[in-house]
Amino acid sequence: MAKIGINIATGSLQQEEMIVGIDLGTTNSLVAIIHPGSKNAVVLKEHNSSSLVPSVIHFEDRGSVIVGDAAKDFLITAPQQTIFSAKRLMGKSYNDIKDHAAFFSYRIIDDNTDSLVKVQVGDKFYSPIELSSFILKELKQRAEHILKTPVNKAVITVPAYFNDAQRQATRDAGKLAGIDVLRIINEPTAASLAYGIGLDKNESKLIAVYDLGGGTFDISILRIAGGVFEVLSTNGDTYLGGDDLDNAVVQYWIEQSGLTHQDLAANRQLAQALRLKAEEAKKQLSSKELFEGELNGDKLSLSKQKFEELIRAFVDKTITCCKNALKDAGLKTSDIETVVMVGGSTRVPLVKNSVSEFFGRPVNDSVNPDEVVALGAAIQADILAGNNKELLLLDITPLSLGIETAGGLMDVLIPRNAKIPSKAARQYTTQVDGQPGMRISVFQGERDLVKDNRKLAAFNLTGIPGMPAGLPKVEVGFLINADGILTVSAKELRSGVEQSIEVKPQYGLTDEMVESMLMDSITHAKDDMKARALGEARTEGEQLLKTTERFLQKNAAELEKDELINTANAMQALQLALTMEDKDLIHAKIEALNEVSRPYAERLMDNAIAGAMKGKTI
Repeated sequence: MAKIGINIATGSLQQEEMIVGIDLGTTNSLVAIIHPGSKNAVVLKEHNSSSLVPSVIHFEDRGSVIVGDAAKDFLITAPQQTIFSAKRLMGKSYNDIKDHAAFFSYRIIDDNTDSLVKVQVGDKFYSPIELSSFILKELKQRAEHILKTPVNKAVITVPAYFNDAQRQATRDAGKLAGIDVLRIINEPTAASLAYGIGLDKNESKLIAVYDLGGGTFDISILRIAGGVFEVLSTNGDTYLGGDDLDNAVVQYWIEQSGLTHQDLAANRQLAQALRLKAEEAKKQLSSKELFEGELNGDKLSLSKQKFEELIRAFVDKTITCCKNALKDAGLKTSDIETVVMVGGSTRVPLVKNSVSEFFGRPVNDSVNPDEVVALGAAIQADILAGNNKELLLLDITPLSLGIETAGGLMDVLIPRNAKIPSKAARQYTTQVDGQPGMRISVFQGERDLVKDNRKLAAFNLTGIPGMPAGLPKVEVGFLINADGILTVSAKELRSGVEQSIEVKPQYGLTDEMVESMLMDSITHAKDDMKARALGEARTEGEQLLKTTERFLQKNAAELEKDELINTANAMQALQLALTMEDKDLIHAKIEALNEVSRPYAERLMDNAIAGAMKGKTI
């Protein structure tokens, strides 16, 4: 690593480049580094300000974006333009989160598809990847300001249960923020590292990491041996966290004051103000017996005893998850040697005591629970920088591997830095009725369009029986063995037709070529994301036009004249938008066509159900 100079005037570290650790959280995010002087992990903060950057994004009317504490103020005054808990949307479609849509005070688009969910602010549409990139960009700028050093490389943490799509979305967000994401690591692994667990190569341990954050809860059981971290089981609830403890207090206060949910729905500002007051009460009751405050002249109070009564069901739920995780790992509570606490909500005494009681031992909470994950990420970053030779890092893939999908897009199945051996599979379908075959083209690289990546191989899966578009299920599987040989297979699941090919992914790539491909992916991140978003929007628009056309051919007689005219106009507008280079315009026209067709689609569905039920009793 480069020599380090210290600026005497500011006390800041001056270095050519640093690899940082980033905890991209649901509620708060932060950055940590290994201090070159003390060699200890430290979180970055200015003077005596907080190290936490609230994961909140506010879009101003004139187009600028505010992130962090300054954005938090707008949660009350401009809830429609202020996004919180974006991490909950990562890698998700609307169908995944529709049951929780009411939780968000901003507009989430119901496009009734399985594509990535979109958030509408004014006349713009954002994906969770873009939203998270705004937070990462803010963290990068803060780190550069404090360190007076460029920050282009990072290790970012994710929950252990994050699937491939969610991990890929996190990588893409980093790339869009101008950060080369060297490794995505599990939050429980990072937390263990921060406690120094696993740093000793001769140590062998079974540990539990209990992580109760703002929006999510997870419990992970890890086996650590010889510096290798193995997640034995993970359990949890992506909709259980500090937010829910706050919400329980809000509901109690609503009952006490005689307000109704309609009042709150009509007054978003009041709802947010109550939420923030409840958070304040929760924090105070960790050290006091009584909270007293006021809102709009009304007195609010809450005793510690009442608070514990309100939240006990949530805490019990987390303990049930702990039981299930142990069961999945085939272990008893007595097998666990250490319990590590992560997340701000673990400061609540009832939480701490319940966990300690369940595992039958005192919990480890000596490291600040808000900072522990970022500190662990910094330790991992230090290992990647080559400064810590003690820890074993398993062999990894140097570049992402994926296949070409509609619109010339690269769909990554195995991300770069995945451990070898590794395997992944994903399902695809046909786009044309009766399509008899599918071309599987395998690419390596970090760009969003396959034309910018390196083609490794291609083969045809033929013999797919004639079926309507969207019905065949073709599973494409990637398997990299310990020698780095990639086998790609494709199988149509309904008919059992299959085909496979062996590829050597490294394929004579020099380190310089890998480096330049990575640099290109960062340099062109904005253009790539733009091209990808446009490609995805066009594919979505074309699919919707085809579906609507088929629907009209079947049901035209059931529609009113003005419904037919409005639909034709909306289809024409979408057709025209598809020729433009503006993804927001395409999304707006997709949404407009959905708005026009939703009422009559629902009416026809209701009639069909009523017809089917005639003469039948339930």
